[in-house]
Amino acid sequence: MAETTTDVRADIEHTRARISGAIAELERKVDLTQKVRDNPWAAVGVAFGAGVALSASRADVRAAKATANATKETGTKLGSALDGVVAALIAGVATAFHSRIEGIVNEVVSSVKGSASNGAGARRSIGSSESRPDEPPRAD
Repeated sequence: MAETTTDVRADIEHTRARISGAIAELERKVDLTQKVRDNPWAAVGVAFGAGVALSASRADVRAAKATANATKETGTKLGSALDGVVAALIAGVATAFHSRIEGIVNEVVSSVKGSASNGAGARRSIGSSESRPDEPPRAD
């Protein structure tokens, strides 16, 4: 059977139109929103019946228990992981704080040793090399 390109194109267009019509018909049949608009009382009845059936099955209670059990297990695992993170953080902060305090103490000790070697009456502020006997040391 020899078909021309015109015949093939016409056949494709015919098939495309048939498929489009079938899809539109399926969309119309499955359009739940339109069915609810057309039959609101039936939709309320179906919703009520589904609610009664679900409450009688106690599925909500089983789902709540399963959720609570899963949350407990996750909470325990997460809690131990967070404990490790917090412990490491505290150890790091304590080490940094100890290092900082040790540096300040060493600076004070070297300043005191330096003023003792300069003479008993010399006043020298920490961090400055000049001595100003007429000005009181600043606290800032």
